[in-house]
Amino acid sequence: MKMNPVVHFEMPAVDSKRMAGFYARAFGWQTKQMGPEMGNYVVVTTTELSANQLPQEPGRINGGFFTKTKENQYPSVVIAVDDIKKAMKKVEEAGGKVLGGSRGRGEPDDIPGVGLYASFVDTEGNRVSLLQPAPRMDVRPGR
Repeated sequence: MKMNPVVHFEMPAVDSKRMAGFYARAFGWQTKQMGPEMGNYVVVTTTELSANQLPQEPGRINGGFFTKTKENQYPSVVIAVDDIKKAMKKVEEAGGKVLGGSRGRGEPDDIPGVGLYASFVDTEGNRVSLLQPAPRMDVRPGR
């Protein structure tokens, strides 16, 4: 069976500006605040990027901070998949519960320039996400 890599991490924040400042001071991470059209998400760079804005060194990942809510208050990882619909089906077949995109209707979100994104809950109650990378991104499984 082909393995799908972890390509991104996500952590919740009550105060994203304070959190961004903490990780910048403590670890030198760079952050970029997105607007309301992107859910005020904060993109986090933890490692040097190549010209295509992906980590230069294999195995390194970047991440982001999202607004902490009652339903979504724990860190998670994002797993790259070739076909998000197939991956969502496999998650359900394995005993997980697909939440879908940010609208929670069981369908993935299309994040411009990033790809298709959906979350699920595994058999142990962990929230994890799936990403079918946009064609320009070179983080596909098996590459």
